[in-house]
Amino acid sequence: MAIDAPSSHFFSPWPDRLRHSAIILLAAGLALAVLVAFGQLALVHAAAVLACIAAAALVPWRLHNVAASPEDVRGVNPVESAAVSAVVAGMPDPAVLLDRAGRVIHLNAAAAQLAPALRKNELAQFALRSPEIITALREAIATTESRRATYLDHVPVDRWMELIIAPVPVPTLFGGTDKCMLMTFHDQTPLRRVEEMRADFVANASHELRTPLAALSGFIDTLQGPAKEDATARERFLGIMHTQAKRMARLIDDLLSLSRVELSAQVRPDTLVDIVPIIRQVADGLEPLARERQVTVDIDLPDAPVLIAGDREELLRLFENLIENALKYGASGGKVVVSLISAISGEGVPEVRVMVRDFGPGIAPEHLPRLTERFYRVDVGDSRAQGGTGLGLSLVKHILNRHRGRLLIESVPKNGATFTACFPQAKVLASE
Repeated sequence: MAIDAPSSHFFSPWPDRLRHSAIILLAAGLALAVLVAFGQLALVHAAAVLACIAAAALVPWRLHNVAASPEDVRGVNPVESAAVSAVVAGMPDPAVLLDRAGRVIHLNAAAAQLAPALRKNELAQFALRSPEIITALREAIATTESRRATYLDHVPVDRWMELIIAPVPVPTLFGGTDKCMLMTFHDQTPLRRVEEMRADFVANASHELRTPLAALSGFIDTLQGPAKEDATARERFLGIMHTQAKRMARLIDDLLSLSRVELSAQVRPDTLVDIVPIIRQVADGLEPLARERQVTVDIDLPDAPVLIAGDREELLRLFENLIENALKYGASGGKVVVSLISAISGEGVPEVRVMVRDFGPGIAPEHLPRLTERFYRVDVGDSRAQGGTGLGLSLVKHILNRHRGRLLIESVPKNGATFTACFPQAKVLASE
C-alpha cells in the first residue's frame, strides 16, 4: 500500500516503475545497514548484495523505458499532450493556447494562416502586432480574466476581427491546476457588411422618398401662394405633383413587396401555376406603355401549359419589372422579344427559362454584377426620368431566390440586353 502513496509523497513525482525500484532499494539498504551494524554481515558482502538488488530492481525499469513513449520518459506537462493539441486543432476558428507568460503552447492551422509569424514556445506578442490584441492579452494575463477586442486586419484583405481571450484551468505536471489563455479569433466582416448594407438601404430609401416629398411640398406652397389664381400654372403643377405622388407610391409599394418577399424567402411556393397566361397578362397590361414608347412586343410562348411551383402575384410582379424595364430602357431598339424555352441547368436539372430581350443601347460590363443591388442605377437621371425606383431588379432577384430560381443577365453595349429568369420545372419540385 505504501507504493500507492498520495501525491504529496516524496517519490510521487517520479515515474511509477522508478518509484517502486527506489523504495525497494531503500528498504534493502536499510536492512543491510542493520546487518552490518550488528556484525552479521561484512561490509564488502553487503555492498555486493546491494549491487545485485539494485541491478534486479533497475534493469526492468530501464528496459521498460526503452519501449516507453517520449512523453512518458520526460514526464510532459498534461497541457502539452497530444489530446490538448487535437482539441485546439479541431476548433473551426483560429485558436491559440498560451501559457501564463504568453508563450504559444498549441495553435491550429487557421491561426497559423491568420498570423504566420506565430511559433510554438515563442511569445505571441511578437507575432500579433495589433495594439488592441497586445493590450487585451496583457490584461488577460495580469488578471486571469476574459477579455475581448475588435480590430481591423489589413492582410491579405481588410477584415474586421473579434478576439476573445478566455482563461482555461489546466492540470500541472506536479499536481494542482494552473490557468492558460485560450485566444480565439472570429471574422466579423460579414456582419459588418450586413450592417453597412442596412444603413445604406435606410439612407437610400430616405433620399428617394425625400425627393418627391420635397417636390410636392414646394408645389403646394406655390399653389397656395403666387400661383393661387394662375389656372395654367395650377394645371401644370398639379400634373407634376401627380407624377411625383405616383413615384412615391410606387417606391413604397416596391419597398413593401421586397420586405414581404424577404420575410418568406425560406418558404418555397408549392402551388402549381401556368406561367404562360401570366406572361401574356403582363404583356397585355403594358401594351399602352409599348405604344407610348413606340416599341413592338413580340411574344414567343408555347400553346401548351408550362407549370412551375410558384406564387402568382409574385410572378406577375417579376415579369412586370422585366418587361417594363425593357420597354423603358431599350425603347430605342424599337422591339422587345419575350420567349420561353426548356433547358438543362449547369447542375443537370431541367428548368424553364423566360427571356426578355431588348435591342437598345445595352449595359456596360462593369455595371452587370451590381444591377440587382438595391437602389443601384446605371444612369440615375435617366432612371428617375423613367419613373424607376431602383428596386425593380432587386425585387426580381429575391422573388427568383424564393422560387429557387436564378437571374441571368447578358448585354453587349449598343446591342441590347437579355434578362433570363430561370425556374426549376414542376416535375423536379414534385419529386422532392
